[in-house]
Amino acid sequence: MRSFTFHPGPRLIAGEGKSDSIADLLPEGPVLFVTDEQLVGLGLTDSCLEALDASGRPSIVFDAVEADPSRTTLEAAVKAGRSAGVKSVVGFGGGSPMDVAKLAAYLLGSGDDLDAIWGVDVAKGQRLPLVLVPTTAGTGSEATPISVITCKGGVKLAVNARPLTADWAVLDPILTIGLPRSVTAATGIDAIVHAVEAYTSARFKNPVSDALAREALRLLSSNLLTACTNPQDLEAREAMLLGAHLAGLAFSNAPVAGVHALAYPLGGLHHLPHGVTNALMLRHVLQHNAEAAREHYAELALIVVPECEREGSQARTAMLIDRLDQLVSESGIATRLRDYGIDIAEAPTLAREAMKQTRLLVNNPCKITEADAQRLYEAAW
Repeated sequence: MRSFTFHPGPRLIAGEGKSDSIADLLPEGPVLFVTDEQLVGLGLTDSCLEALDASGRPSIVFDAVEADPSRTTLEAAVKAGRSAGVKSVVGFGGGSPMDVAKLAAYLLGSGDDLDAIWGVDVAKGQRLPLVLVPTTAGTGSEATPISVITCKGGVKLAVNARPLTADWAVLDPILTIGLPRSVTAATGIDAIVHAVEAYTSARFKNPVSDALAREALRLLSSNLLTACTNPQDLEAREAMLLGAHLAGLAFSNAPVAGVHALAYPLGGLHHLPHGVTNALMLRHVLQHNAEAAREHYAELALIVVPECEREGSQARTAMLIDRLDQLVSESGIATRLRDYGIDIAEAPTLAREAMKQTRLLVNNPCKITEADAQRLYEAAW
């Protein structure tokens, strides 16, 4: 066996209604509860907040988190937590609230300066106790030690360090039942991309991350359309939530790559949902990687296109790419940049921005140059 390192994620609790029991996972004292206005407005936070208050842990609700959360938002959350003297942090929502919660818990506990910890394994301090509760089945943020923040000029910067790993993740499928189809689709495709890119990551890929990525892809690919078309199907919702979590564990050890690198400028500059931007670039980046990652893509093809078993690796790879593209289309996501008002003339700018994602590009199975990136954006147009 070749040597490798695998970092397990948070301790996990899964099941219907388990989000109401998070008070048992937290120390005494006030809690910074990071979420967004929509979830509060829908009432999804009510029972959880009531349980916290009943336990004697008053909640300081910070619900100003937006999609692609900004540095200003993060700093406001930290200020709110510091003013209240919070003893723990809960992130409740999609990837954005959880990313803010992770980094807020770290900054509140460590006292570090944000500008001193951007990057991989730079943050070494101690965070506050942290529980994460996802309300979408996609980002896997509850499983990862990564927080992505949108900074000046729409540039996304990340802190990727083990101290950001939560103490607990709570998977409650009831919280995902009310998701609209568009959110179910976008977050589900995001999770599928996590699984595929972890399995083909050029660095740190290992047998444990591979096993998690394969099982994640099985759960996600076989339940996405059911969750989209029958949103009350609790079994499909459970499978999607678990699949997203397993994909998160996989890519927190075997990092994502080119699809994400090219997706980020679309989100940063055009404020499209992260899952949508991944969907837009998925086919094109996989085709760019097709020869370099052919054997790995052929292995994944057996999961999503089992009838390809008798085919050679090149045919399997093509069938995998076609099937994933079909899932994107059937889920209801529009697949061209022009569908979102993006002009083909923006391709050079997008390509330049994508080149800033060096932490992601280095994980791609083959090199993506700026010229390659421009060509891929033009192909996606």
